[in-house]
Amino acid sequence: MGSPVIDLRDLTVYYGRQRGVEGLDLTVDQGEVFGFLGPNGAGKTTTLRVMMDIIRPTRGQALIFGRNCQREGHFIRQQVGYLPGELRLPDNLTARQYLAMLNGARGRVVEASYLQQLCWQLELDLDRPMRAYSRGNKQKVGLIAALMFRPQLLILDEPTGGLDPLAQQVVIELVRAAREEGRTVFFSSHILPEVQAVCDRVGIIRAGQLVTVERIDALLRRQYVHRIRFRFAEPVPATAFSLPGITLLAVNEHEVTLEVREGLAQVLAQAGAFQAIEVETLPLTLEEVFLAYYGAQGGNHGQPVLA
Repeated sequence: MGSPVIDLRDLTVYYGRQRGVEGLDLTVDQGEVFGFLGPNGAGKTTTLRVMMDIIRPTRGQALIFGRNCQREGHFIRQQVGYLPGELRLPDNLTARQYLAMLNGARGRVVEASYLQQLCWQLELDLDRPMRAYSRGNKQKVGLIAALMFRPQLLILDEPTGGLDPLAQQVVIELVRAAREEGRTVFFSSHILPEVQAVCDRVGIIRAGQLVTVERIDALLRRQYVHRIRFRFAEPVPATAFSLPGITLLAVNEHEVTLEVREGLAQVLAQAGAFQAIEVETLPLTLEEVFLAYYGAQGGNHGQPVLA
């Protein structure tokens, strides 16, 4: 395997005394879709802005295609499709004029048929002035601007913001198509279902520090909580599983669904005592795993709260 497409080494940014990110070590390989997860203010956008040389790191470095983002930012920006989280567009231009301006700046390399396809997929009229666009249509312009060059690396900051559900699904399909072509996508988001739907690996950032980096499938297999449904031949009293570390999620005469944080062996013994005839382990979603790292109130300093 060659050099990583993205290589962050001890990346640290401080705004005065306030930490943006600290000590980020992260690599992203060619052809993968990498999800960068965290709530607003966690450091996602700061990381992306260093990669695009919009801000400079306090310490460490960011490399893209093996080139230093700060020393060779001009070259890197010519090779990357970037959608910023705070998109600003010139209101006095139509979308067609704006995209033509970007194409001219890169040497008129955009295939007209591909640009037309993107506009058709996203249902965007290019000939209206952008001051008349809704937030969703402005987001579509930003997406097309990032995608139309078919860059080897896409850096997308909250790419589905402001889009309706149908357009969100189109974005997912476009990201998948980029991966099928062997291109790399760095996908920053706090919308967990779309990350789960499209990403190969995910990094979770919390208060400026990287908590974990794992493959999506491995992260979902890690059972911080065991969620189990038992079916019984005879009715079971509601108090049968009133045990430490157990949350009763649902119960009827013959079926009980539990969340087990501790004491799994005791739960299984109790189920056997009441003659369970069927056992089903229910999978966690990425959202539940994410909350295991963050907690409802953001406590626990990056450690799983459901361990």
